Amino acid sequence: MVNTRKLKFSGENAVFGLPETGLAIIPGAGGTQRLSRLVGRSVAKELIFTGRKIDAREAATKGLVNLCVTAGEAHEKAIEMAQQINEKGPLAIKMAKKAINEGIETHISSGLGVEEMCYQQLLHTQDRLEGLAAFAEKRKPLYTGK
Repeated sequence: MVNTRKLKFSGENAVFGLPETGLAIIPGAGGTQRLSRLVGRSVAKELIFTGRKIDAREAATKGLVNLCVTAGEAHEKAIEMAQQINEKGPLAIKMAKKAINEGIETHISSGLGVEEMCYQQLLHTQDRLEGLAAFAEKRKPLYTGK
């Protein structure tokens, strides 16, 4: 099964906030760095500077969580998404993850280089040929990770 730890699901009753500036300190443990990379500089500044609490639906619209679900259904939805991901080409998922994770930490031109390198590694795989054949034959692909 595909690891969904980096995809974020939230029950609709969750509340998010970084109240530290109200205590005359800043979020620690990487809070300023991780939040700005997750939701962008301006949203991170808004949330950190105001210390405002937001509900799960707003967290989803701001990109803090991927999906807001009825309370108690987050685990079930995570499993559903993992199953959807698991149906895709495993090498493609691996390379997409690599391109995103490594590319986001660099300038766009370097990120595009990482993406191209990852793409090139997929061109001569059995999974790529299977995906193309399945598409042409209008059937579900049977990926082997090769």
